[in-house]
Amino acid sequence: MVRALAAWLLVTGAIVGPATSPRQVVESAVQRVLAVLEPAAPGPSTPEATARAGEGRRVEIRRIAAELFDFDEMARRALSRAWAVRTPEERVEFVQLLAGVLERAYLGRIEAYGGERIVYLGETVDGADATVRSRIVDERHVDTPLDYRLHRRHGHWRVYDVLIDHVSFVSSYGSEFARVLAQEGYPALMERLRQQGGAPTEPVLPRAVAR
Repeated sequence: MVRALAAWLLVTGAIVGPATSPRQVVESAVQRVLAVLEPAAPGPSTPEATARAGEGRRVEIRRIAAELFDFDEMARRALSRAWAVRTPEERVEFVQLLAGVLERAYLGRIEAYGGERIVYLGETVDGADATVRSRIVDERHVDTPLDYRLHRRHGHWRVYDVLIDHVSFVSSYGSEFARVLAQEGYPALMERLRQQGGAPTEPVLPRAVAR
């Protein structure tokens, strides 16, 4: 069960206001997504009803994620120097595909969240940038550091990167994108993303995340 990794996506629950601190954004997000994941009231159930309920949760999490995550900034950082030479149309498509990577790779794993304890260690704010530090404590009392990087955009704090056990999501995918760009070029990268419905390969993640 990929529970530690699921926890970082719990950040997708917040709709933030201009006076909300980065830490409040993250803590509020966790509570809202946990509410989405709450089991339905007991009662008669069918496979069709269970499937509908699961899809409803996914739709809600996708909707909230689109409101909180700054996918444009994530895409810009992951693509690095290649972003500057892309056309507006190419950028739009790349952002959509990167958002799809996030969804397809990890959305199903959110539902495997098993009640691990989330401990918030504090926040650091430097102008329009911030980091919220936390850790996940599992049933074996194993700690996994979990840091959120946010920036202030249009008066709201939005997440543009997450570090799990000090490994950055953006850097992990960015390294793989850079390798494909250097060896095969941008059209090949985009074709892989379109055909595979995800990144060219999954980035290497720490053992605490991959279990």
